[in-house]
Amino acid sequence: MRLIDPLLMEFDREASTTRKLLERLPDARLSWAPHPKSRTLAQLAKHLATLPDWIAGRLLADGFDLAAAPLPGEPPKATAEILKAFDENVAKAKAALARLDDASAIAAWTLSMNGKTLMQMPRIAFVRSILLNHSVHHRGQLSVYLRLLDVPVPPMYGPTADEDPFR
Repeated sequence: MRLIDPLLMEFDREASTTRKLLERLPDARLSWAPHPKSRTLAQLAKHLATLPDWIAGRLLADGFDLAAAPLPGEPPKATAEILKAFDENVAKAKAALARLDDASAIAAWTLSMNGKTLMQMPRIAFVRSILLNHSVHHRGQLSVYLRLLDVPVPPMYGPTADEDPFR
């Protein structure tokens, strides 16, 4: 078994859970935000949908300079658009992850800004930190948005007030 294989299995489970949340986005409320400093529902969902592609496009390089990051662009107008992007981006991330051998998984990966190192870690730690943990963080935010909009929240790691998979 390669070092990346357990993370690939975990990514599959987490992506499935993320998709369940994204499926519940109400099209009529995509421009809603819980606070003026918060992202809109569409902006947050787009970020979640594009994180796997962000990883896929940078994973096999030795690092990335954030100064070269593209601007976010327009927020999506429909849930179907978000789901399509998410599904495509998950496939891209899985393909990139599958290409990692053990040597490249433990090789250093650097995130920088205008040439200044912000963080450096083994590539496999970057995958855990950004693809998994960062996504779970934003998925938690999305679940709160849905709750505030009175949209039933699906189970993630256990029952929610709306659904109990154990009953």
